[in-house]
Amino acid sequence: MAAKLAAIQADISALAVDAIVNAANEPLIMGGGVDGAIRCKAGAEMEVELRRIGRCSTGEAVLTRGHAIPAKFVIHTVAPIWSGGGGAATEKEIGLLSSCYRNSLALAATSGIGEIAFPCLGTGVYGWPADLAAQTAFKTVSKAVQSLTRIEHVVFCCFNRSDLDRYNALIDAVN
Repeated sequence: MAAKLAAIQADISALAVDAIVNAANEPLIMGGGVDGAIRCKAGAEMEVELRRIGRCSTGEAVLTRGHAIPAKFVIHTVAPIWSGGGGAATEKEIGLLSSCYRNSLALAATSGIGEIAFPCLGTGVYGWPADLAAQTAFKTVSKAVQSLTRIEHVVFCCFNRSDLDRYNALIDAVN
């Protein structure tokens, strides 16, 4: 299982993989961060597809073509906003963040996608603590890839060195 998982530091919108995951918002309108970078590079055709889809609920995932980016497809998912209540996430919040990964992987598998790259979902403007978000992502993905045999390789694409170190430590711990 660990051989299926890797962490890199890169611009996710530049990866030539089967699919990248986009940190979208529910109305699927252009945002900043990962979403803005992917959508700016993908071009107007992606906007047309997303307008046709119309909406994506928190924890769910939808698929578009990659258009002008190297990835063949983009899976758009919506992380929950961190409530920050008492410094701990609620079970519902953890469940919704886990659903982002689980539903993205399930959509990838049913779409014939073998290689997928995830950004650090929820850790930007949605405010998730990086350690908790990484642990949730790693645990969910590790479990899901055991049953999704079509998924051959999952990349945790990190924007900064501290996220890369965090994911590498999680991967190393299972080796």
